[in-house]
Amino acid sequence: MIKRILGILLIAVAVTSCSKSENFSIVGTITNSNSEMIYLDNLGISGSTPFDSSKIDSKGNFKLSGAISHPTFFLLRLNNQKFITLLVDSLEEINFSADYINFSNDYKVEGSFGSLKVKELNQQLAKTNNKIDSIKSLLTLCVDNRNYTTEREQWLKEMNSVYTQQKNFSKTFITENPFSLASVLAIYQKFNNGNYIVQDLQALKVAASALHSMYPNSVHAQTLYKDTQKLVRNIKNQEMTEFIEQYGKNSPEIILSNTKGDDKALSELEGKIVLLQFWSALDETSRVVNKVLKENYTKYNAKGFEIYQVSVDTNKEEWLKAVKQDQLTWTNVGDMQGSIDALNSYNIKSIPSNYLLNRDGSIIARNIKGPEIYKKLNEILN
Repeated sequence: MIKRILGILLIAVAVTSCSKSENFSIVGTITNSNSEMIYLDNLGISGSTPFDSSKIDSKGNFKLSGAISHPTFFLLRLNNQKFITLLVDSLEEINFSADYINFSNDYKVEGSFGSLKVKELNQQLAKTNNKIDSIKSLLTLCVDNRNYTTEREQWLKEMNSVYTQQKNFSKTFITENPFSLASVLAIYQKFNNGNYIVQDLQALKVAASALHSMYPNSVHAQTLYKDTQKLVRNIKNQEMTEFIEQYGKNSPEIILSNTKGDDKALSELEGKIVLLQFWSALDETSRVVNKVLKENYTKYNAKGFEIYQVSVDTNKEEWLKAVKQDQLTWTNVGDMQGSIDALNSYNIKSIPSNYLLNRDGSIIARNIKGPEIYKKLNEILN
């Protein structure tokens, strides 16, 4: 199955890369129209821009057209209150019909697969939000009922079921439409309470990768890909933060080269009380902290205290120069590319930062400074 998807994706990418802008058309009828014009706006990430417009004749007929090179989101609108979202592909000949009064909610569209998918998504979400709003109204209106407590439990259970059904619908939609930009809409849809419907990280990653590969020039696919990457990083950082702060054990491994080019693992220092320190040779505060570390290292090294110092520098010459000038005799490591993996593993947001590790590698404290280091080491080693 995976090979089939990859094969389809490669073919699609090849076709997309060779595609040129092609004309599409939208021919439609608006019954009971009170508008003289209908507008087609290109729907971007931060807003919409005019694309085409048409007069609506005495019979309610109109025609819009344009050239695009990949599936594109448009707003088809009569005014700022009456509009719908279309997902139009090149060469599509679309037939559209609606009544003026219920333009946004009851319309027909033919000849546009993406637009049908958008309609499916929006109508399903509208039904879900209406059900939830109805249940919330019951919770408010019936608060004085004699059986309110029992009824409330049932209504809350029903509301949770509605939420779950919508989440499952959206997740299934994305899974079944991995190469449709309509999945972008599904991913960014929210409940009325402002929460995103889709919160399945794996579904997001699959959709983002597929759509970014298939439509590299689509601003929506590009944004989804970047947002997903950021989300993955944030989730990993949050998980690590929670892990470190709540459990404080089994600290992540670090293996980096020391000043002589030899790989040194953090785990080699197990059995010692270790200060894991992140610093930079070019950071003035880091250099001041080095003096404090030297004092503590001199006093407690013989009692089982070690320092594993990770440089975030990119200039090896500056790093080695600082190590020599500050007379740092403990383990000093870095990859001279910012030691990004080590920073991410410990959710380091600024330097200098540190963790104090117990003999088994568990975390005793975080970001202890100055006299606090001395006090903590004195408690543990004396």
